[in-house]
Amino acid sequence: MAAIKPSLAKGTRDFSPTEMEKRNYIFDIIKAVFAKYGYREIQTPTFENLQTLTGKYGDEGDKLIFKILNSGDYLAKAPGNLMEEKASAQLAPHIAEKALRYDLTVPFARYVVMHQHELTLPFKRFQIQPVWRADRPQRGRYREFYQCDVDVVGSDSLLNEAEFVLIYHEALSGLGLRDFTIKLNNRKILTGIAEVLGKPELIVDMTVAIDKLDKIGLEGVNNELLNRGFTAGDLEKLQPIIQLQGTNTEKAEQLRQVLASSPIGLKGIDEIETVLGYVEKLVGDTAVVNRFVELDITLARGLNYYTGCIFEVKTNEATMGSIGGGGRYDDLTGMFGLNGLTGVGISFGADRIYDVLEELGLFPNTAVLTTQVLISNFDKLAELYALPLLRKLRAAGVASELYPATAKLKKQLSYADAKKIPYVILIGEEEIASGLFSLKDMLTGEQRMLGETEVLSFLAPNA
Repeated sequence: MAAIKPSLAKGTRDFSPTEMEKRNYIFDIIKAVFAKYGYREIQTPTFENLQTLTGKYGDEGDKLIFKILNSGDYLAKAPGNLMEEKASAQLAPHIAEKALRYDLTVPFARYVVMHQHELTLPFKRFQIQPVWRADRPQRGRYREFYQCDVDVVGSDSLLNEAEFVLIYHEALSGLGLRDFTIKLNNRKILTGIAEVLGKPELIVDMTVAIDKLDKIGLEGVNNELLNRGFTAGDLEKLQPIIQLQGTNTEKAEQLRQVLASSPIGLKGIDEIETVLGYVEKLVGDTAVVNRFVELDITLARGLNYYTGCIFEVKTNEATMGSIGGGGRYDDLTGMFGLNGLTGVGISFGADRIYDVLEELGLFPNTAVLTTQVLISNFDKLAELYALPLLRKLRAAGVASELYPATAKLKKQLSYADAKKIPYVILIGEEEIASGLFSLKDMLTGEQRMLGETEVLSFLAPNA
């Protein structure tokens, strides 16, 4: 049988040990911040019942769900007419009862409903797991990727929104980012703007257009608005809103004047001001808040999904799209029959954050966890001499290896170099005869003879 050429499925990738260590460095920092704010981790299965996922993401989203064929003769119970008609969409539920999860939100909603009698509300959870989408692979877009979500359900307090701002700030600062913007908006403000223009039915068209301001500019936005049913008079009213300037407080005051006739719009401003007030109290420095939090009326983010505050985070240190986002939703669990349970959540774009940290050189050396010391192996006698030290090093918490076979020094040192192992312990006839060890610093080349206690004290000073 001819050998099969190894290949990856399109839209997937391998992660090397170094890449995994860097990814875990990101996850560990983010998890620590989540835990500090009272969030606890859950996990849900890799696959769900197909009916759990379908109908939750719209027609286009449903097409991107990876379905799992039933085991055995999966065509046995399939209606023959559907196969003859090549009606694949209707055929799918008959031959595939399971599917890989598309996101973490719908499985979380299912989890909350199934475990509602066990949960203490408000329920604060985070989840970091891979998801799958049968999308067309391209640069930066994969069919398998990780999502990093944190949500609280069962609480309408705007303190939750404020704490998400702090979570973003603390986690991204902890990862070494120094210049980023946490953008805030509110669905109610956008609804109010559409009402004031007398075009409430065109709210989605309005927000889709103004959300593109950064990409197509003001003229492009205006042309798109005209094509979507707005008049020149509407545009004249909308221009000062789109181009709001000043501090967050000044923007809110300008919006109050514009939305004076819209109760829902004014409620949206109240909510934004409440969130900003909480953030200022929690941070304790208004100047700091104004530096990293921005009220941005052009921010829409899945308008139909969100019902209150909306978040988006962008780094200003690298060319990259958003590295995080989220918002308030009033009926997450309604899709499974549990109505009226409000919630709010955000996510971190771990893959994009990885690329930003790599580009800016922000991964510390300690992010890559490598062996700290390699013990050489020249012959059986040296191997036996090394074993007690190896045991004591590992007991002291020192990541240690004994080269697994006798080999020339050059080969063993090349191994240490390739793995970026900082120290090598050399054991030859002289070391065995003296009861000492020769410790080599691979960076400086310095070499010195030490006793066992000195080796342990040097490599594990806190043990």
